[in-house]
Amino acid sequence: MGFVEGIHRHQMVMFPESLDEYIADDNPVRFIDAFIESLDLQSLGFERAVPAETGRPPYNPGDLLKLYVYGYLNRIRSSRKLEAEAKRNVEVMWLLGKLTPDFKTIADFRRDNGESIRAVCREFTLLCRSLGLYGGELVAIDGSKFKAVNSRERNFTKGKLKALRRQAEAKIERYLQELDESDAEERDSKKLTREELQEKIEWLKKRKGVYDELQQEMEESGESQISLTDRDARSMTLGSNRGTEVGYNVQISVDAKHKLIVDHEVTNKCNDMNQLNAMAVRAKAMLEVDSLEVVADAGYYNSQEIKDCTDQDIVPYIPQTNSSTNKKAGLYTKKDFRYDAENDCYWCPAGEALRFSRCGTNRHGRKMRYYTTKACKTCALKPQCIRAKGGRRIQRWEHEEYLEELAQRLRAQPEKVKQRKAIVEHPFGTIKRSMDQGYFLTRRLCNVRAEMSLTMLAYNMKRVMGLMSIEQLLVALPA
Repeated sequence: MGFVEGIHRHQMVMFPESLDEYIADDNPVRFIDAFIESLDLQSLGFERAVPAETGRPPYNPGDLLKLYVYGYLNRIRSSRKLEAEAKRNVEVMWLLGKLTPDFKTIADFRRDNGESIRAVCREFTLLCRSLGLYGGELVAIDGSKFKAVNSRERNFTKGKLKALRRQAEAKIERYLQELDESDAEERDSKKLTREELQEKIEWLKKRKGVYDELQQEMEESGESQISLTDRDARSMTLGSNRGTEVGYNVQISVDAKHKLIVDHEVTNKCNDMNQLNAMAVRAKAMLEVDSLEVVADAGYYNSQEIKDCTDQDIVPYIPQTNSSTNKKAGLYTKKDFRYDAENDCYWCPAGEALRFSRCGTNRHGRKMRYYTTKACKTCALKPQCIRAKGGRRIQRWEHEEYLEELAQRLRAQPEKVKQRKAIVEHPFGTIKRSMDQGYFLTRRLCNVRAEMSLTMLAYNMKRVMGLMSIEQLLVALPA
């Protein structure tokens, strides 16, 4: 019994098959094609959306956009690899009508249409909203670090530059000393020659000059660090004792209903402290709801950000990490003191009142009220409360009621914080592991933002195509 055999590769076919016969009705490329055809590329700002009347005809930006969306859905992001796929991949041949743009044309398209690509991502979000795929009630916000095209060796902080300059100066001094000694001693074959020592000294002086220039540039720009390959990339801590990485901080807001990404942003800020309000407001606007509940981890706990969210009908659920030095020392913390709003005082664990003494401003520029008591001198609980000679002092932010309401909500609904991981962390896991897109291929903030928009669009598309059939999605698209 023989094998199943195909036709001979040199066999002439009288009636050639069409490319469409190779593409099943439920193939995702049919939706990619229809979705991009439904967009008004000119209003979205794509270059060459309307071809010029003279000169060489350009590629249709819709075709290049289809190629990129297909690539990001299938873990193909490199412009050279996309060029190769256009020549050998039947799905891409069908999608582009057998066009074969070169890698430079493909790369330039992504570089020149960054904002328009981000707008396409928003258009898909609006389509998902029209299909009722967003709940619009609870959104989780989180950030993750993505590696940039910049090694650690080509990233400099003020401390690193200071250390490198000291090392260079110490080596120059040592080599100069060896140079003096070489004149007084017989030449040792194991030691460096006078010429070799002078070469090393000259090289070190040049390196020190480079460090001086970088330090001056850093001082003039007001930045705390500088990267040489990708000027916008920053060295960021990865958390959980995982060291640091030179990259970008990617923020996302994810709806709880189907874990679809509502909005995203790429920033080079090293932490999440000031990201909550901006992300929450954008998510609320994108979902077009009157009020919204937002959950995030302790890295987003920022008093002003919490107040700003609450003032805009956004209800935050954010746990506070108690980093008090008193807690580490086994002493009473502020949580052990009860605020009495009616009498404007704090009651301590010993039952004494700490009354208002003065107003002031803390190191963050926030207006504070300070409460003190004289009862500490004779209090039996003082060893458990304070180690200093003076009495205990409690400071209260002028809008502390916002934080107290937040703490009360967390006590009443602790399950909201537990939901956060299930809502927002797995999209990052899918993007970094399954989609292999945990690092950037482009440089500079404007370009990595466009690249991340394609990643987020691909993630949402993949998830939506798991929730609905291709036929249903094609019907839902505007005619």
